[in-house]
Amino acid sequence: MNTTSATTSAAAPGRIVLLTTSHRVAPGLLSWPAWQALRSADRVLCADGAHPQLPYLREAGTAVDEAAPSAEELVAACAGGRTVVVVATGEGEPALTDGLARLAGSGRVQMPELELLPASYDLPGARLLDLVQVMDRIRAECPWSSRQTHKGLAKYGIEEAYELVEAIEDGDREELREELGDVLLQVVFHARIAEEDPEEPFSIDDVAGTIVAKLIHRHPHVFGDETATTPEEVKAHWLRTKAEEKRRTSVTEGVPLGQPGLALAAKLASRVRTAGLDVPLPAGEGFGYELLALAARAEAEGVDPEAALRAAARAYRDVIIKTEGN
Repeated sequence: MNTTSATTSAAAPGRIVLLTTSHRVAPGLLSWPAWQALRSADRVLCADGAHPQLPYLREAGTAVDEAAPSAEELVAACAGGRTVVVVATGEGEPALTDGLARLAGSGRVQMPELELLPASYDLPGARLLDLVQVMDRIRAECPWSSRQTHKGLAKYGIEEAYELVEAIEDGDREELREELGDVLLQVVFHARIAEEDPEEPFSIDDVAGTIVAKLIHRHPHVFGDETATTPEEVKAHWLRTKAEEKRRTSVTEGVPLGQPGLALAAKLASRVRTAGLDVPLPAGEGFGYELLALAARAEAEGVDPEAALRAAARAYRDVIIKTEGN
């Protein structure tokens, strides 16, 4: 090598690769570009000696130094055109990246090439694993949560469902996202409690597995050989497969009697209409029977009587507030 090329090589700033991984993906399942970077690196560093990836990297023949260099030390390690891969910890190495940014901004140092290389990616729904882990810890360590039961939490499930409906009706996207999370929490909380049942335990995986199997079975036009081109045909598939699963002796089975009165009346009317039954409304006097008739009429016309009354009540609320302000 001539003097000029040797000087150029010595002055080359090198390259820093910040390798990030997801704790939600099994260790060792890295992308091919990540493995290429690791195998071609002059040095691989990791500040966390207990990083879950380290055993797999070493098993693959990659030497990893347990070190937490400063930004200046890392830049120096790249001198001469060397490549250093930093396996990021769960926090993402903010101190190191901030230090590198300050060095670059100073203009005093010839900076190496800096590359952020995601080595593994979260699949859709991966953050649900975080929720399960958080719920596990809360159940074990929180004095209030550790004492809760299915019955004790039931009222919160109802409250959260109503708050979700309100967010939907208000059209508030931020509130909708939050309320969906609150409803999801109820599901995860109940599933966590169910794991502790001494006789019939089940987990959140069992809950998810059950609904996955149900959805696949009730959508033969998506996962099977049947076809459906209209919402009506889809509903027919759903009702038919549901009937096969439940083997109910009455169309009223499975209708929760504890739901609001108008919703209950509309649901019963819907079951009767869908089944093609000719069931007259019971004769009687009083507001109850009048409301029953109105609910059945609304359902037949494709109107949710509960939602319609709620919308009217909200309008009434607005009028009350306006009148109070006068």
